[in-house]
Amino acid sequence: MYNIEESLSDQILSFKSSRPTVIFTEALDPRLLEAVCYLTRFLRPVLLAPEKDVRKVFSSELSHLEKSRIEFTISESSFVEISKNKELVEEFAAEYQKTLEAEGEKISHADAAGKMLDPCLFGIFAVRLGHADMVVGGSTHEPVTYFRHVLKFLKKKPVQSETGIFVLPDDHPENIYSNNIIVFGDVGVNGTMTPEVLARIAVDTCSIARNLFPDNVLPRIHGAIVSYSNHGSDEGPSPDLVKKATKLVPDLLKEYAQEDPRYSTISIEGEIKANVALSERSAMYYNKENEDGWKGPTNVIICPNLDMGNLLYHLYATRFPDAKKFTIISGVGFSAVDLAKDCSSEDIRLGVKAPILNLLQKEGWTKTRRDTFFRRYKVLAINPGSTSTKVSVYEGDYELFTEELQHTAEDLAPYEGKAVAEQFQYRKDMIMEFLSENGLSIDDLDAVAGRGGLVRPIKHGTYRVNQRMLDDLRAGIGGEHASNLGALIANEMVDGTDLPAFIIDPIVVDEVEEKVKITGLSELRRYIISHSLNQIASAKRYAEEHETFYENLNIIVAHMGGGISVGAHYKGRYVDVNNALNGEGPFSPQRSGSLPIGPLIDLCFSGKYSHDEMKKLNKGRGGLINLLGTNDLRDVEKMIDEGNEFAALVFDALVYQMSKEISSLIPAFNGEALDQVILTGGMARSEKLVEGITASIKLLGCGVTVYPGENEMYALAKGTVRVLQGKEEAREYNP
Repeated sequence: MYNIEESLSDQILSFKSSRPTVIFTEALDPRLLEAVCYLTRFLRPVLLAPEKDVRKVFSSELSHLEKSRIEFTISESSFVEISKNKELVEEFAAEYQKTLEAEGEKISHADAAGKMLDPCLFGIFAVRLGHADMVVGGSTHEPVTYFRHVLKFLKKKPVQSETGIFVLPDDHPENIYSNNIIVFGDVGVNGTMTPEVLARIAVDTCSIARNLFPDNVLPRIHGAIVSYSNHGSDEGPSPDLVKKATKLVPDLLKEYAQEDPRYSTISIEGEIKANVALSERSAMYYNKENEDGWKGPTNVIICPNLDMGNLLYHLYATRFPDAKKFTIISGVGFSAVDLAKDCSSEDIRLGVKAPILNLLQKEGWTKTRRDTFFRRYKVLAINPGSTSTKVSVYEGDYELFTEELQHTAEDLAPYEGKAVAEQFQYRKDMIMEFLSENGLSIDDLDAVAGRGGLVRPIKHGTYRVNQRMLDDLRAGIGGEHASNLGALIANEMVDGTDLPAFIIDPIVVDEVEEKVKITGLSELRRYIISHSLNQIASAKRYAEEHETFYENLNIIVAHMGGGISVGAHYKGRYVDVNNALNGEGPFSPQRSGSLPIGPLIDLCFSGKYSHDEMKKLNKGRGGLINLLGTNDLRDVEKMIDEGNEFAALVFDALVYQMSKEISSLIPAFNGEALDQVILTGGMARSEKLVEGITASIKLLGCGVTVYPGENEMYALAKGTVRVLQGKEEAREYNP
C-alpha cells in the first residue's frame, strides 16, 4: 500500500518553514491526543483544556505511549482554559457580534461572549482573527456545532466543498485506480448547484489531489464528473448540468495552470456513469486515451449530489477498514479539519497533515499572523569570524534577515598586533548599521546571542554574559580568536537596556570524564575543543524531529568541515570528542589529524621544518591541502572522476578514518545501544562521502541522518529561544 503518511510528512518538511499554529477543540479525546504526539514536527498544538486534565487522559487512556514522547508533546503545546482568557473571549465576541449584525441578526455582547466559551467557536474565531492557522474538531462535536460554523465563519471562497481521499489496501483491484488512490469530491456544502459551482468543485478537488500526490506517484490527475440520471433540470445532478459544467472546466484549468504549472497535469471528463468510474469490469474498456491524449484510470470522482458523495465515502470506509482515509475542506483556505466521529488516531494525523501541505503549497503560508499562543521572540545572532561577521535576525524559528559582513585587510589594519577584543566597537557599529538597513533597532529585539569564544571549559547550555566571562575574554584566557568577540559585542549591544545577552555552547564545552583525558605521558592530557555549537544543535534537532528530548538519546555526531570533530552524546551529555583544533581524529581538508607518534617526533627534530611550519602542517596546511593541494572536497571528487587514482585512494582513506573515529566512540555509551549517527558540516553535502561512511558503519546497528552545513546561526537563535520560552534555564558562567 502506498505510504501516504510518510509522503505527506516528507513533502511538508521539504518546505523548511515555520510550523503553523493548530487549535484542537476536543483536547480531551484520547484519539486526538495520541495523534498530537506524532504531529509536533509539523505544527504547534494549542489544546483547549487545562494541562492537568490532559495529563489525566494521557495517564488513564494512553499509557501505551512512551513517557518521553508524552512529555515532549506537553512541552511543545500551549494549554488554554477559555474562561481564563477574558481578553481573547472579548475580542472574539466582538467579531462574532459584528459578523452576525452584518447579516441582520442581533445579539448582545454578553450573549456573544457566552457563545465564545464553546471550544468550537473559540477555536474558529482564533483562526478567523489570525491567532492560529487551523482548527481541528468534529470527532465529538455535532456538525451543527462545529462544521457549519467552520463554513460560515472561515469562508474564503464562494464555492466550498469537502474532498475525501482514500489509499486502498493491496487487496483492492489495481487496474481501477492508479496506486489504489481514489479521491471523492463532495458538493453537499453548497446550497444551490449550478454548472459554475460544479465546475469549480471539480477543478478544486483535482487540484487538491495534485497538491497531495507527487508527480512520480500520480503523473496525471484524471477526474470524472459522474452522472447517473437521464432526467432532471439544471438545478439537479442531471446530465445536462454535468455537460454544461464540463464545458467550463478547460478555462478554469488554464487559470490554475498559470498559477502553478503542476496543475497542467490535470484532466477532467464529464458525463461519466458512476458504474463506469467505479467498476473493475468497466476499467478495461474505459481507461482509454481521452481528448487531451491521456490514457489511464480515473483518480478523482466528482459527485454532483450530496447523497452520492456521502454514500461512496462511507461505502469505501466500511468495505476497506484498513484503507488510509481523510477529508479536506476547500473554500476555507485549508484553515479547518472536520474529523469523522469514528476516526482513528491515524485518520486524525492524515487529516491534519494534508491541509498543512495544501496550506504550504497552495496558500503560500509562511508564519502565523499573530503569536498569541506561541510567542515568536526576536533574536539577533552574531557569529564573528576572522575576516567577516555573520549576523541573522530570527523571529522564533523563522529567519527574517541574514548577512555576512565582510572585513577587508584595510579595515582590520588598525587592529593588527592588538588583542582581538579591540575590534568589538568596529564590528558592533557594522551590526547596528545592518539592523537599521533592515528597519530594526535594539528595541525590536528580545535578546542578543553571540558565538561563544575561548572561555574556560564549561558544560553545554545557554549562558548569560556576565562580568567574569567578559574579563576572561578580554584577557584571552583561552587564547586569541575572533569568536571571543561574540559575547563582547552582544553585551555592548544590550548595554543600557533590559535585554539579555547570551552565548551558547562555546567550542570549549567539556563534559568529559577524567579517565577520557588521561594519556600515557603525565605531562600530556587530552584537551577538549570541538564544534560543540553545531554538534549539540544537531543532536537536539534530531531529538525534536523524533518527538523526544536530547537527554533520552545516545547519538554520535560527526561534524565534517575545515576541521572534523566526532562527538559522543550520551543521554544529554557531551561525553567525548576528538580535539578538532589541535590534531586529533581523521585528517580533514586543512588539518593533519592524528599522526604516528614515532615518525612525527623524528620529523619534528629532523631540521626540515621549523616549529611554526610544523604547527601549520598540523592545522592549516595539512590534510587534503598537503595530500592533494586543495581544501575543497568537490575538487577531490572531480579529480576522481577524471581518473586520478591517488585522489581516489585519499578519498577512501578519509572515509575509512571517519568511519573508524565514529566506531571508536562506542565505549562512551556504557554498553547501551546507539540511537543514531548524524553527519553534518559542509562535507556532509558530498553524497559520495555520506554513502561511503554509511556503508562502513552498518555494524553499529543504527541509522544515519544527514544535516548538511554548519547551522550555527540557527543554533544560536534556538538556544536563546529555549531559555526565553522557559524550556531551559540559563546558566551562569562561573567555572
